[in-house]
Amino acid sequence: MLLRLPTSVSEAQECLAEGAVPIGGATLVWATWQRDGFPELAMSLRDLPAANAVGRGTLGAAVVLHRIDAEVPEVLRRAASTVGTGAVRRTATVGGNIVGSTLRCLLPAALVLDARATVLETDRVYETDLAEVVAKRHLLLGLRWREPVVSGYHKVPADAGGPPPFVVATAVHADGDGRRLLRVAARDGYEVLNESVPCGAGPEEALGTLDRTEFGALPAEAREVVHRQVTDVLARSAEG
Repeated sequence: MLLRLPTSVSEAQECLAEGAVPIGGATLVWATWQRDGFPELAMSLRDLPAANAVGRGTLGAAVVLHRIDAEVPEVLRRAASTVGTGAVRRTATVGGNIVGSTLRCLLPAALVLDARATVLETDRVYETDLAEVVAKRHLLLGLRWREPVVSGYHKVPADAGGPPPFVVATAVHADGDGRRLLRVAARDGYEVLNESVPCGAGPEEALGTLDRTEFGALPAEAREVVHRQVTDVLARSAEG
């Protein structure tokens, strides 16, 4: 297998045109390749500056999870810190987790940030929503978002090797008029729920509205977790 390490967007596009397979951190594909055979040509974005940004409102797809620090919102930082083991987090990438993984541990966090995805194709670079990225398995260059007032994340403890643990991510956003919007996303099994509700009148109204969405159909234990996290993030937003 020949591994290409492009250092510019145009070079990465040339690699794609030549049929290079994006590998991310290779944590998800290595075992499959060992079983089924390695591709002739692969590509990593680890040397591409556009895919390695970590900063306020931006995160590159080639960033390994252990590099996600206090420069990004709490919800994204905590989501990254719960993925696998320390060894996995030192090699797994943002793009590999969101696009290549079936668990997509970072996806709920990115959704509540209302993140937009920058996508690389052979003939263009463009911005789209996360639903398109996941559905079409695009090559992700990075994420951009508007900073929230406050955010939070909780993963329910679960036994290794069992069903995916329930995850809930929350964030409160403010618009230019001072009105506030609560965004909530949850991973239930392999399905991800995502809703936005007004929260200016307090947690009771926000939770009532949320319960009239798909979140109201969650099992009672999961709804209780969502309610606790929503109450906590709204209390913290009121303090800020």
